[in-house]
Amino acid sequence: MNGKRVLVTGGAGFIGSNLANSLAGDNDVVAIDDLYLGTPENLDDAVEFHDVSVLDDDLPTEDVDVVFHLAALSSYKMHEDDPARGARVNVEGFVNTVEQARNDGCDTVVYASTSSIYGSRTDPSPEDMPVEARTGYEASKLARERYAEYFHHHYDMHLAGLRFFSVYQGFGGAEEHKGEFANTVAQFADKIAHGERPELFGDGSQTRDFTHVDDVVRGIELAADHRLQGIYNLGTGESYSFNEMVSMINDALGTDVDPAYIENPLDVYVHDTMADCTKIREATGWEPEISFDEGVRRVCEPYHSD
Repeated sequence: MNGKRVLVTGGAGFIGSNLANSLAGDNDVVAIDDLYLGTPENLDDAVEFHDVSVLDDDLPTEDVDVVFHLAALSSYKMHEDDPARGARVNVEGFVNTVEQARNDGCDTVVYASTSSIYGSRTDPSPEDMPVEARTGYEASKLARERYAEYFHHHYDMHLAGLRFFSVYQGFGGAEEHKGEFANTVAQFADKIAHGERPELFGDGSQTRDFTHVDDVVRGIELAADHRLQGIYNLGTGESYSFNEMVSMINDALGTDVDPAYIENPLDVYVHDTMADCTKIREATGWEPEISFDEGVRRVCEPYHSD
């Protein structure tokens, strides 16, 4: 993408700031964030930042070519603490942002959905398989997908919903301030580097399709470049257990810290995930470039200089 004016909502958060900073070299980037989960310290000086909410009436959507809508309450726990607030931010905030952008002439939107709606699967999950909402978080993301269909059919807009699979990077990559809400790879690496035992639910056999944020950012940009419409997975098509992740972190750090196994405190929990990314590969040529082994090494690298 080059020479565009773009709006990134949730732009001071983890994925949002990585995207905004990546785009800022060749584009005019506006980032908005209410700083619930983000911090402007994540953003390069080239990014124009506004401390506003996606629920506000006067968003900076003038002359915007593309909206990247990443703002959300992004976990099961946040939604269960206040389901009404979760719906306002994740659903009403989506509709409000897209409608304001549409009124200002923008017809291209890329937005965050979630792979959690596939439930627990050890086989690759294609976009056309049946899904369900078992949590408020999942319901809010499915609602986005339905509203995106409305905007497409009623207003001829292009809206690409991306179902992310376990996006990760190290604490230095914009999540250190999030504490328990940071990605598990960063959390576990930080604990192990400081001699603490990471806590794993159950026996640690649960698996995730861990996808590096740099690959995710590339996928988001390609979705906009190709003006995709519909739903697309972003994942690697490979899965690793939490036990394997801890072992890989120990290898990368040169440590030998065993995890602590605890009872799973969550009422609803996805045990296994794996993406089928055939659809976005065929549409854009996107392929993940960073293996999990390489990604773990990147996460652990800063601790070698401490």
